[in-house]
Amino acid sequence: MSQPMSSDHDHNNSDPVPTRLYNPYQDLQVPIRNLYQLPTSPEFLFVEEARRQRRSWGENLTFYTGCTYLAGAVGGGSVGLVSGVRSFESGDTTKLRINRVLNSSGHTGRVWANRLGVIGLLYAGMESGVQALRDTDDVWNSVAAGLGTGAVYRAARGVRSAAVAGAVGGVLVGLAVGAKQGLKRYVPI
Repeated sequence: MSQPMSSDHDHNNSDPVPTRLYNPYQDLQVPIRNLYQLPTSPEFLFVEEARRQRRSWGENLTFYTGCTYLAGAVGGGSVGLVSGVRSFESGDTTKLRINRVLNSSGHTGRVWANRLGVIGLLYAGMESGVQALRDTDDVWNSVAAGLGTGAVYRAARGVRSAAVAGAVGGVLVGLAVGAKQGLKRYVPI
Protein backbone atom coordinates (compact mmCIF):
# COMPACT_ATOMS: atom_id res chain seq x y z
CA MET A 1 0.00 0.00 0.00
CA SER A 2 1.51 3.30 -0.99
CA GLN A 3 1.54 6.08 1.55
CA PRO A 4 0.67 9.64 0.45
CA MET A 5 3.60 11.94 0.42
CA SER A 6 3.60 15.26 2.19
CA SER A 7 5.02 18.16 0.25
CA ASP A 8 5.04 21.00 2.75
CA HIS A 9 8.19 22.49 1.31
CA ASP A 10 9.65 22.05 -2.08
CA HIS A 11 13.12 20.67 -1.61
CA ASN A 12 15.21 19.75 -4.53
CA ASN A 13 16.22 16.50 -2.89
CA SER A 14 16.05 13.41 -4.95
CA ASP A 15 15.30 11.58 -1.73
CA PRO A 16 11.74 12.56 -0.58
CA VAL A 17 10.83 11.39 2.91
CA PRO A 18 7.57 9.39 2.92
CA THR A 19 5.07 10.57 5.53
CA ARG A 20 1.64 9.40 6.50
CA LEU A 21 -1.29 11.88 6.63
CA TYR A 22 -3.00 12.15 10.03
CA ASN A 23 -6.57 10.87 10.30
CA PRO A 24 -8.18 12.02 13.58
CA TYR A 25 -10.93 9.41 13.36
CA GLN A 26 -8.84 6.30 12.82
CA ASP A 27 -8.64 5.23 16.48
CA LEU A 28 -12.30 5.90 17.21
CA GLN A 29 -13.99 2.52 17.46
CA VAL A 30 -17.53 3.93 17.76
CA PRO A 31 -20.11 2.94 15.18
CA ILE A 32 -21.49 6.11 13.69
CA ARG A 33 -25.06 4.74 13.78
CA ASN A 34 -25.14 4.88 17.58
CA LEU A 35 -24.69 8.63 17.51
CA TYR A 36 -27.99 9.12 15.71
CA GLN A 37 -30.17 6.52 17.43
CA LEU A 38 -31.55 8.74 20.16
CA PRO A 39 -34.31 7.69 22.55
CA THR A 40 -37.79 8.73 21.50
CA SER A 41 -39.27 9.00 24.98
CA PRO A 42 -38.63 12.09 27.08
CA GLU A 43 -36.02 11.68 29.77
CA PHE A 44 -36.95 12.76 33.27
CA LEU A 45 -35.08 12.56 36.52
CA PHE A 46 -38.12 11.76 38.66
CA VAL A 47 -41.31 9.81 37.93
CA GLU A 48 -43.44 12.76 39.09
CA GLU A 49 -41.99 14.91 36.30
CA ALA A 50 -42.79 12.27 33.71
CA ARG A 51 -46.44 12.09 34.81
CA ARG A 52 -47.10 15.79 34.27
CA GLN A 53 -48.42 16.73 30.84
CA ARG A 54 -47.29 20.35 31.06
CA ARG A 55 -44.19 22.37 30.28
CA SER A 56 -41.94 23.43 33.15
CA TRP A 57 -41.77 27.07 34.28
CA GLY A 58 -38.54 27.61 32.33
CA GLU A 59 -40.00 26.18 29.16
CA ASN A 60 -43.14 28.32 29.64
CA LEU A 61 -41.01 31.39 30.19
CA THR A 62 -39.00 30.78 27.04
CA PHE A 63 -42.04 29.84 24.96
CA TYR A 64 -44.31 32.74 25.92
CA THR A 65 -41.57 35.36 25.81
CA GLY A 66 -40.28 34.17 22.45
CA CYS A 67 -43.68 33.85 20.84
CA THR A 68 -44.89 37.24 22.01
CA TYR A 69 -41.62 38.91 21.03
CA LEU A 70 -41.85 37.41 17.54
CA ALA A 71 -45.52 38.36 17.21
CA GLY A 72 -44.68 41.92 18.29
CA ALA A 73 -41.82 42.15 15.82
CA VAL A 74 -43.97 40.95 12.92
CA GLY A 75 -46.98 43.09 13.88
CA GLY A 76 -44.90 46.18 14.57
CA GLY A 77 -42.90 45.70 11.41
CA SER A 78 -46.13 45.48 9.41
CA VAL A 79 -47.55 48.64 11.00
CA GLY A 80 -44.21 50.38 10.42
CA LEU A 81 -44.26 49.29 6.78
CA VAL A 82 -47.68 50.86 6.29
CA SER A 83 -46.69 54.09 8.04
CA GLY A 84 -43.46 54.20 6.03
CA VAL A 85 -45.38 53.87 2.77
CA ARG A 86 -47.86 56.55 3.89
CA SER A 87 -45.03 58.98 4.60
CA PHE A 88 -43.80 58.99 0.98
CA GLU A 89 -43.49 62.41 -0.57
CA SER A 90 -43.78 63.23 -4.26
CA GLY A 91 -40.11 64.19 -4.72
CA ASP A 92 -38.60 61.15 -2.95
CA THR A 93 -36.16 58.93 -4.80
CA THR A 94 -36.47 55.15 -4.64
CA LYS A 95 -33.50 54.95 -2.30
CA LEU A 96 -35.07 57.46 0.08
CA ARG A 97 -38.41 55.62 0.01
CA ILE A 98 -36.74 52.31 0.83
CA ASN A 99 -34.86 54.02 3.65
CA ARG A 100 -38.12 55.45 5.07
CA VAL A 101 -39.82 52.06 4.99
CA LEU A 102 -36.89 50.26 6.61
CA ASN A 103 -36.45 52.87 9.33
CA SER A 104 -40.15 53.02 10.12
CA SER A 105 -40.71 49.26 10.19
CA GLY A 106 -37.51 48.65 12.16
CA HIS A 107 -38.37 51.22 14.81
CA THR A 108 -42.02 50.22 15.20
CA GLY A 109 -41.21 46.50 15.11
CA ARG A 110 -38.59 46.88 17.82
CA VAL A 111 -40.94 48.85 20.09
CA TRP A 112 -43.84 46.42 19.69
CA ALA A 113 -41.57 43.38 20.09
CA ASN A 114 -40.13 44.67 23.36
CA ARG A 115 -43.53 45.55 24.78
CA LEU A 116 -45.12 42.23 23.90
CA GLY A 117 -42.02 40.31 25.01
CA VAL A 118 -42.28 41.88 28.46
CA ILE A 119 -45.98 41.02 28.61
CA GLY A 120 -45.17 37.40 27.68
CA LEU A 121 -42.46 37.29 30.32
CA LEU A 122 -44.80 38.65 33.00
CA TYR A 123 -47.57 36.25 31.97
CA ALA A 124 -45.31 33.19 32.09
CA GLY A 125 -44.01 34.13 35.52
CA MET A 126 -47.50 34.85 36.85
CA GLU A 127 -48.92 31.61 35.47
CA SER A 128 -46.12 29.52 36.96
CA GLY A 129 -46.47 31.34 40.28
CA VAL A 130 -50.24 30.87 40.45
CA GLN A 131 -49.88 27.22 39.53
CA ALA A 132 -47.29 26.71 42.28
CA LEU A 133 -49.48 28.51 44.83
CA ARG A 134 -52.70 26.66 43.98
CA ASP A 135 -50.99 23.34 43.25
CA THR A 136 -53.51 22.67 40.48
CA ASP A 137 -53.44 23.01 36.73
CA ASP A 138 -56.68 24.45 35.39
CA VAL A 139 -58.14 27.36 33.42
CA TRP A 140 -58.31 29.67 36.43
CA ASN A 141 -54.52 29.77 36.65
CA SER A 142 -54.38 31.32 33.21
CA VAL A 143 -57.14 33.83 33.95
CA ALA A 144 -55.46 34.87 37.23
CA ALA A 145 -52.14 35.20 35.39
CA GLY A 146 -53.82 37.44 32.80
CA LEU A 147 -55.29 39.61 35.55
CA GLY A 148 -51.95 39.89 37.29
CA THR A 149 -50.01 40.55 34.09
CA GLY A 150 -52.25 43.41 33.04
CA ALA A 151 -52.16 44.95 36.50
CA VAL A 152 -48.38 44.72 36.87
CA TYR A 153 -47.73 45.95 33.32
CA ARG A 154 -49.75 49.13 33.87
CA ALA A 155 -49.01 49.60 37.58
CA ALA A 156 -46.71 52.56 36.95
CA ARG A 157 -49.59 54.57 35.44
CA GLY A 158 -51.71 54.40 38.57
CA VAL A 159 -54.20 52.22 40.36
CA ARG A 160 -57.08 52.87 37.99
CA SER A 161 -55.01 52.07 34.91
CA ALA A 162 -53.68 48.91 36.56
CA ALA A 163 -57.20 47.77 37.46
CA VAL A 164 -58.49 48.35 33.94
CA ALA A 165 -55.48 46.63 32.36
CA GLY A 166 -55.83 43.71 34.78
CA ALA A 167 -59.50 43.29 33.88
CA VAL A 168 -58.69 43.49 30.17
CA GLY A 169 -55.88 40.95 30.58
CA GLY A 170 -58.11 38.54 32.49
CA VAL A 171 -60.92 38.84 29.95
CA LEU A 172 -58.57 38.36 27.00
CA VAL A 173 -56.96 35.29 28.52
CA GLY A 174 -60.38 33.92 29.48
CA LEU A 175 -61.59 34.33 25.90
CA ALA A 176 -58.43 32.72 24.53
CA VAL A 177 -58.68 29.74 26.88
CA GLY A 178 -62.41 29.38 26.18
CA ALA A 179 -61.78 29.45 22.43
CA LYS A 180 -59.06 26.84 22.83
CA GLN A 181 -61.38 24.56 24.81
CA GLY A 182 -64.13 25.06 22.22
CA LEU A 183 -61.76 24.17 19.41
CA LYS A 184 -60.62 21.06 21.22
CA ARG A 185 -64.21 19.99 21.81
CA TYR A 186 -65.89 20.78 18.50
CA VAL A 187 -63.15 20.70 15.86
CA PRO A 188 -61.79 17.23 15.16
CA ILE A 189 -58.08 17.61 14.62
